Amino acid sequence: MARYEIIGGKPLEGEVTISGAKNAVVAILPAALLVDGVCRIENVPDISDVRILLNMLEDLGAKVERDGTDTVIIDSTNITSTTPAPELVKKMRASYYLMGALLGRFGKAHVALPGGCNFASRPIDQHIKGFAALGADVDETDEYVALQPGPNGLQGNRVSLDVVSVGATVNIMIAATLLPGQTVIENAAKEPHIVDLANFLNTMGAHISGAGTDTVKIRGVESLRGGTYTIIPDQIEAGTYMAAAAATGGNVLVKNVIPKHMECITTKLEDMGVKVIIYDDAIRIIAPERLHRTTVKTRPYPGFPTDMQAQICVCMAIASGISRLTESVYETRFFGYCTELESMGADILITGKTATVTGQERLHGATVKANDLRAGAALIIAGLSAEGVTTVENIHYVERGYERIIEKMTALGAQIKRIED
Repeated sequence: MARYEIIGGKPLEGEVTISGAKNAVVAILPAALLVDGVCRIENVPDISDVRILLNMLEDLGAKVERDGTDTVIIDSTNITSTTPAPELVKKMRASYYLMGALLGRFGKAHVALPGGCNFASRPIDQHIKGFAALGADVDETDEYVALQPGPNGLQGNRVSLDVVSVGATVNIMIAATLLPGQTVIENAAKEPHIVDLANFLNTMGAHISGAGTDTVKIRGVESLRGGTYTIIPDQIEAGTYMAAAAATGGNVLVKNVIPKHMECITTKLEDMGVKVIIYDDAIRIIAPERLHRTTVKTRPYPGFPTDMQAQICVCMAIASGISRLTESVYETRFFGYCTELESMGADILITGKTATVTGQERLHGATVKANDLRAGAALIIAGLSAEGVTTVENIHYVERGYERIIEKMTALGAQIKRIED
């Protein structure tokens, strides 16, 4: 099994360029199935989730080409299958976006239940509610979801989500793009990658308004044309490098970011004593001698993202004083990494949805296991800030969402290497 070996205790310094947003690209690639023509998608990160999705599209009959390292060309004109390969679907969570894409294009779909990071129970009931509101008959089992037109056919409708769900918002947007009539999603998610998906679809000829607010309107069109689109920078990757700079006492310029997207993270780092300098498309992080305590509660965007919970917890673990971290999205997420941090010397007490973190002078190296993508990133940060050698196992989780992380960390002065037995 591959693992990372980290020698910690050295501040990160230099510049890092952020890749395209994982959470945007895993929605946009399935949405390319709706396009009658060729899509050229730029700033695509070379991560395992993208490679799996592209394999799924090829298996369905799409033509997929790579143009350089970060551009993908997709021609979905000749796709006829509505059943993605189950063995591929079960490898990643975002494969459920194929439900909305195939339903929207063909009026039917038969998709295995998805896999991915197992850090919490993440039901797809809001997705199913949305598909049913659009007129689909839904057959859901423990193995798959099958969709077909109901007695009145598929058409736009009003969908009011019971909870804010990024996945359901994405799936309903994709499904409704080619359906007759207007679809209105109420209580929609507002994350940057929701806006990016809407911008991609609109570039290809869709009529979507309100993305980034809690009400999204989709007026169905007959077809989408081909075109070129560039993925936004990754908010969470940027936040991860910012947290790594803060935790190691570093000075890092994080390039290719949209500062507005980062405000929920930069505000908390400033609370912890970090000096944050904002440029047009970059952010400099200058860490203090020691981080200060803070209080964080994760919330849907524009609140502090749940995908940064583990990374900020590492900063709390070495900050002065007692910090509190409350998870309001996936309350069981703590259990994916807190025990591992405790083996490195962290003092974390979990009570329900809140972790009370008593800061230590320094963590120490240990052998730890990543249990999901963001937990893995947090353990890397912990290893970089700790004394001694840290070994991070289960790194396939990390490589699902971070492009060239070894290369980027090494360029900042980190002593980290990938080892394969």
